[in-house]
Order: sequence, then structure tokens, then C-alpha cells
Amino acid sequence: MASIQNPELRRAIAERLRYYNELGIYDFYRREGAAQTASVKLVPEVSEPAPDLSARDEMAAKKSAVVSKPRDESIFEVLNPKPEQGVTDPVAALKLIREDLGDCTRCKLHKQGRKQIVFGVGNPRAELMFVGEGPGADEDAQGEPFVGRAGQLLNNMIKAMGIRREDVYIANVVKCRPPGNRTPERDECDTCSPFLMRQIAVIKPKVIVALGAVAAKNLLAINAPMSELRGRFYDFMPSGARSKDPSWQGSKLAVTYHPAFLLRDPRQKGEAWKDLQMVMKYLGLTPPTKQEG
Repeated sequence: MASIQNPELRRAIAERLRYYNELGIYDFYRREGAAQTASVKLVPEVSEPAPDLSARDEMAAKKSAVVSKPRDESIFEVLNPKPEQGVTDPVAALKLIREDLGDCTRCKLHKQGRKQIVFGVGNPRAELMFVGEGPGADEDAQGEPFVGRAGQLLNNMIKAMGIRREDVYIANVVKCRPPGNRTPERDECDTCSPFLMRQIAVIKPKVIVALGAVAAKNLLAINAPMSELRGRFYDFMPSGARSKDPSWQGSKLAVTYHPAFLLRDPRQKGEAWKDLQMVMKYLGLTPPTKQEG
């Protein structure tokens, strides 16, 4: 690969590659006729010398790879600065992210019937954050995540933990309603999730609860069934975050069922409660006592 001299371009490419690597994507292709940026060659020409021996084995395993995850990841620690990174107040920082998002037209969801962007809601300093997959019809109408039937169940789950909805922060992987409430597609998640990562980096929660398989797989980059994802904590650092920030070394991430799934299959509510009890124990939360009479 040609040397990248422009430091801003280098930072931007480093951040993007790190993000895709953490999602498990290592293969990159050039579209025919695509415009070239500066002097960077993403696809090596046939006439270029063969890769050195230290990289040959890794490239042989993925013959289509033109950018592999390097052994020395120092380049990925040089990130493209975001406006909120110089702000200490999380309220102001989240506002900057929302302004950067704007009236987003970055993916096709903006022209498929969405009424508005559903950014996120809750305590900007929350110790606990819930992440779903995307807004539904009620959320699209009100501009707030989890306000429909699934949201009412989530409220009850939060209350059962001994806290209030106002104490946590709630967001989704994608911020626009997919038509017909379909599952968000890969390119939509890839386009929108960097804004979620920035929200997480600002809020710095102690625990993130991924609600459902879509949220879990996008956050963890693990393609596994819910039965394997649940029941344990994962160490999680959002892509693009300052991992060397001494005040925050990442979150614990737990996976449980999406409230909409629990509405369809109430038999799994007990399993979801086990997941929440694991979170409660870690955060030192005590469920409220039932009133007599």
C-alpha cells in the first residue's frame, strides 16, 4: 500500500479501518471507475512487489483482502478528532453529536418514510445504557426511543431494577425507522452506528445492555445465537473512543432479549430478568420491595 502523507486523511482512514475491523470486516474492494483520493492505492497493482513474508501467510488466508488488520495497531490509535472530544460536559457533547448528525441523509432510510431522527434520550451521565436496534412507528412519531408497547415493557423492566427511566440512557443502532419495522440492513447499521459509538464514548456508562440480537451483533461484531450471547459480561470499548482516558476504561456489556420479542414470547421474561439481575449485581442495585396489602 502506498504511503499516506496527508495526516488528516491518514487519521480518517485509520478510524474507518479500525471500525470495520472491530465489526469483523477485513476485505475491501474498489468499485470499477471509482474516483481515486489523493495518492492512496487501496488495491495493489499487479506490478507491485509481493508482500513481505511476515504478512504473506495472513494474506493467503484471505486472498481477497487488500487491507488486513496489521500486527502493529498504533496507526488506529491516531483518530480523526470529533467536535465533542474537546468538551467535558456530556450534555454539551451529546448536543454536538446531534448537530453533526443533522438532518441525516447518509443512508437510504432517510428516503424510505421516516418522519424524524430518533437520537436518544436519558441521563447523559448514566451508569446504565440500553441499546436497541431501531425506532418503530411510535418512536418515529414522537422522536424518542422505546415509547410504544415495547417501550412500556422496557420501562417496567427498568423499574423492576429499582431505578427510573430518567436514570438511564436509551438509544438504538440506527436512528431512523426502517420501513415496516424491518430489521436494519448491514449498510444502514454501518453508516449509523458510529454516531452510537460517539454517544457511548460521551456517556461512559458502566454497563450497556444490548436489547436483542441486532444490537448485540453490531456492538460486539459476533455472529452468534442469543443463547450463546447471553449470560455473561463482555468488555466493550466503542470504536473511536479514547481508550487511554484514565477516567473510563470502557463498559461491561450484557445481552438480553428485546422487549418486542418478550411481548411475542412472554415465556422468556424470566430469562430476561436473569440477565437484568446480573447487571443489577454488578451495579449494586436492589429491586424495590413490594408493598403489603
